[in-house]
Amino acid sequence: RSRHVLHLCAGSGSVPNLSILKDSLHRHARLRHTFLYSNRTWRDVIFRDELAEIRARHPDRLRVVHSLTREPDPAPHGGDVRSGRIGPDLLQEVLSVELDSLVYVCGPAVTVRERRQARAEGIVPAPRFIETMLSHLETLGVARERIKVESYG
Repeated sequence: RSRHVLHLCAGSGSVPNLSILKDSLHRHARLRHTFLYSNRTWRDVIFRDELAEIRARHPDRLRVVHSLTREPDPAPHGGDVRSGRIGPDLLQEVLSVELDSLVYVCGPAVTVRERRQARAEGIVPAPRFIETMLSHLETLGVARERIKVESYG
């Protein structure tokens, strides 16, 4: 169904995506992956070394991009480390090259409890990672059937 998978992760949302990535690299020799991974700081990156090792073993099939929200200078960590949140520009950069991407999104979302509380107060809860990424993907024209979501929170 695709030649490319975009893993769009925040925090421990990398856990299921890393499993998908490792299995896919083993089973599907032609499938390429981009792992966009948001964390607060470089020290917060789960599986940082393992991702680097996998990237080194599959340089033609895997790109790993870190987005650090609380580190103003990502330069010491390498070229594919960005400062700030994952936004439409970074998503467009990846998706414009990989037009038939499947997207796996995993990270924090508005909880059922937060939705109930907001509804009781007559307000809309502030979007978290999942809601924000889905909005960006919709804006960029990614078909909903090409997006798989796992949320926590």
